[in-house]
Amino acid sequence: QVHLVESGGGLVQAGDSLRLSCAASGRTFSSYVMGWFRQAPGKEREFVAAINWSGSHIAYADSVKGRFTISRDNAKNTVYLQMNSLEPGDTAVYYCAADQIIFIRRTSSTYDYWGQGTQVTVSS
Repeated sequence: QVHLVESGGGLVQAGDSLRLSCAASGRTFSSYVMGWFRQAPGKEREFVAAINWSGSHIAYADSVKGRFTISRDNAKNTVYLQMNSLEPGDTAVYYCAADQIIFIRRTSSTYDYWGQGTQVTVSS
């Protein structure tokens, strides 16, 4: 069982940066693939980024590649999403998720555990 709590969201202007954190409980955090997803009003939840247990494999959505960076600290049971050059289109609720499968997947339905989400709003 893994319990996830996101933090770090807020209201920023276009071009600003934010860093989201996801704190996980559970002894097996380091064995999970960790992902970030987001959901804007009226839209489906979409994949943002994911990282495997060691950080050796990372995947990004094309829309955030070059602007967002995912990382994890297994000693702190925490995964991060550094978001730079934010755009109004990045406005959404951001969710952290954990997947017990060892390889990265981009489909939200395959993830086993979810946080409650944190709101990110980017004004133009």
